[in-house]
Amino acid sequence: MSTVLTRPQEAAAAVDPSLDSGLQQSGPSRKERGQRPTAAGRLSALTGVAGRAGWKSLAVLLFLALWEFGPTYLASPATRVFLPPLHEVLAAGAKLLENGQLQSHLQASLTRSASGFGIAVVSAVVLGLLIAWYGWLNSFLNPLLELFRNTATLALLPVFTLLLGIGEESKITIVAYAAFFPVLLNTIAGVRTVDPLLIRAAKSLGLNSFRLFQKVILPSAVPTIFTGIRMAGTSSILVLIAAEMVGAKAGLGYLIVNSQMSFLIPDMYAGILTVSVLGLLVNVLLVALERHFSSWRTAVGSTS
Repeated sequence: MSTVLTRPQEAAAAVDPSLDSGLQQSGPSRKERGQRPTAAGRLSALTGVAGRAGWKSLAVLLFLALWEFGPTYLASPATRVFLPPLHEVLAAGAKLLENGQLQSHLQASLTRSASGFGIAVVSAVVLGLLIAWYGWLNSFLNPLLELFRNTATLALLPVFTLLLGIGEESKITIVAYAAFFPVLLNTIAGVRTVDPLLIRAAKSLGLNSFRLFQKVILPSAVPTIFTGIRMAGTSSILVLIAAEMVGAKAGLGYLIVNSQMSFLIPDMYAGILTVSVLGLLVNVLLVALERHFSSWRTAVGSTS
């Protein structure tokens, strides 16, 4: 029994085969039509992105709303003096920006933090690579490094102040000390956790020690190193603020403690908010740098 043609196109193709090729060329295939993004699909994707961004920002928005309305409607008048609502803090910050005080203090803190942080990153990465590469150096320096690593940074602030004075040298040194060990330890861990199969494969291809270190070990250790760098970035800012509170004539730490002593409470909170925003921006910058230097991982993953 012959097959019954249920669709008009198939019936026409059975009568004249040339019509079948014409029908196939007349429009996109079902697969091609499925690959074209529709307006509804694009709208759904944008809605999903906006929804995820809104969900991630919800906790921050709720905190800011609590800060704005909590002191006014939930706290007592005495508490409101020491915890002003958000709009008063923002107004104080705008006034500090207008008269240039906030820029001056921010510049002083950034200069000290960037100097100490840069010294710590360069020295810690170099020393960490050497320690991880040479076992005898690790066994020689490890006890001393463990001793200093377990010494609280702020406990050494009086020592640095007595030896280096209350000028810029002591503050840059304390920042470098605080940022040194997170980078050092993560650099050592990054080198030691490289996949041994990659090292054996590179050696089988005839790479010498320098090329092996340059092409295999260092790129593989970059994500772990940047984890330490991000931790060091946070530590450098926090330790610097504490150091500026003890002995300084400029900087965000000085702004905070001086506003507190002068009973300029909104100015104090404006300085604290500036420190929080600064730490967030530093972390975002370091994450972007990590993605840039680890872009080869994304490229390898996209080809699989």
